[in-house]
Amino acid sequence: MADTTDEPQFPPRVLREYSLIADGERGALIGPRGEIVWMCAPRWDSDAVFSKLIGGEGIYAITPVDEFVWGGYYEEGSLIWRSRWVTTSGIIECREALAFPAEPGRLVLLRRVIAVDGEAHVTIVLEPRAGFGRHKTHSLSRKSGVWTATSGQLKVRWTGADDARPKGDGSQPLTMDLTVPVGGHHDFVLEISERAVPEQLIDADTAWEATSSAWRAAVPEFGETIAPSDSRHSYAVLRGLTSTGGGMVAAATMSLPERAKQGRNYDYRYVWIRDQCFAGQAIAASGTHPLLDDAVRFVSERVLADGPDLKPAYTTLGGRVPDEKPLKLPGYPGGSDVAGNHANAQFQLDALGESLLLLAAAARHDHLDADGWRAAETAAAAIGARWRDPEAGIWELDDKNWTESRLICVAGLQAISKVGAPASKVGDWLSLADTILAETASTSTHPTGRWQRAPDDEGLDSALLLPPIRGAVAADDPRTLATLRAIENELVDDNYLYRFRQGPGPLAQAEGSFLLCGFTMALAQHQQGNEVAAARWFERNRAACGSPGLFTEEYDVTQRQLRGNLPQAFVHALMLECSARLAGPWAAS
Repeated sequence: MADTTDEPQFPPRVLREYSLIADGERGALIGPRGEIVWMCAPRWDSDAVFSKLIGGEGIYAITPVDEFVWGGYYEEGSLIWRSRWVTTSGIIECREALAFPAEPGRLVLLRRVIAVDGEAHVTIVLEPRAGFGRHKTHSLSRKSGVWTATSGQLKVRWTGADDARPKGDGSQPLTMDLTVPVGGHHDFVLEISERAVPEQLIDADTAWEATSSAWRAAVPEFGETIAPSDSRHSYAVLRGLTSTGGGMVAAATMSLPERAKQGRNYDYRYVWIRDQCFAGQAIAASGTHPLLDDAVRFVSERVLADGPDLKPAYTTLGGRVPDEKPLKLPGYPGGSDVAGNHANAQFQLDALGESLLLLAAAARHDHLDADGWRAAETAAAAIGARWRDPEAGIWELDDKNWTESRLICVAGLQAISKVGAPASKVGDWLSLADTILAETASTSTHPTGRWQRAPDDEGLDSALLLPPIRGAVAADDPRTLATLRAIENELVDDNYLYRFRQGPGPLAQAEGSFLLCGFTMALAQHQQGNEVAAARWFERNRAACGSPGLFTEEYDVTQRQLRGNLPQAFVHALMLECSARLAGPWAAS
């Protein structure tokens, strides 16, 4: 039996060592010891049932008994992960996946231990703890080799573990040792449901085949991009983060610190309108793949429902993001535990402009239906009503008239006017775009000729690379060129880009480099015809990940570590867009 009394048995790891499996409705992070340390059930924004990542309880681990060296890889074009351990006596793999496509109220977690070379000796620990670890497992029973239990309101069933036994007084965890003969494999199937699980047991072979087949059908080839394999992987990540209703969560996790002990810990298990638009536009750059339609559907529904009161973020069901609250857990080292997000009380003007850019991208592919056009009219009207209002901007800071937000609205109004918009609207939309651009130019042009962050903020911001890329102003506009030169001179460190200067010291003292900005710089260089520079920016930032190929929001250049929640959807989206657009001559989006 595995001894789980010597804590911590599964201490936190650096983020580059975690892989993600996901099915669209929820996701799980797996560490190098085969430990699932994070999974919310049954939905992304539900309480976690495995929460050791942030100091809670609950774990599901399959770990080699012998000493080992860890590795792993994703099966091509999928989020099926293979943990791989080279031990002192052989090679073991564990094939890991959440059954795909997903069932919204019930997850099925598949794990197959494979004896690749020699016998596989592993130890298994299972301890579901709903409510971020608050709810112990009860009503534990075993019948015909199948374990059932309850944790909080969740129903649990585990097959393949007939030899497992509870520790000590009969409470969790369940533990067992397993030996798999050379060339063989052994399956475990874990089901967690908000309702009673069906009587029919899941056949592991059938579930694996269905999952493999569904991933093959879901992820395109991307053969015309400059990085087809990584493009497929990023699309798979985005698909894994996208729910049945079309909403794509910003990240699978919460409370992973962007900067140690700085209070910058956020819950990203919600759908940010901006991020969803980034993903849709990235996909549109390479074709009419299903995630484009998902993005249009979710964003259109929210714009039509809320109009000028559009929120920055929603739950995957379209509901309100809960207020921030502490969970009273230790948190990931250097961070704290925060559920909910303060963005629920903000207004972010750029979300309206990004919505128009997304809808225009869909229209160019003839993928915008009547509801989409109604959403475009609603978003344009909302911009007209609110573009002078102070707002939080792309970085969710203090309310100002942020230049990037206004210019993105200009880009959105211009883009939607060019793709078959109603003739009765085009004149008004273009006139509104001209008005916003003129006022922004008069109030937010720096004395040096570049754009500044806001009328009352002369600072420089990497987000100001986006408006020319999206067509708000021309690539050869003097303000575009002056802004690009200033960003290169002031916010760059060895082809890593920072958002803005936060103090007089080195850039890296305040935060990590921002990978979204790095990929945006690659697009900006491509737009200028600087193809060598664009490729260098792309490759530099593409490498800022761990061996599972997952990006976080920030990259600590000095320590070469990932910072923030994992994986960050908008970084994967911009990587995908770069891979598609750098493959040919610049074309306006």
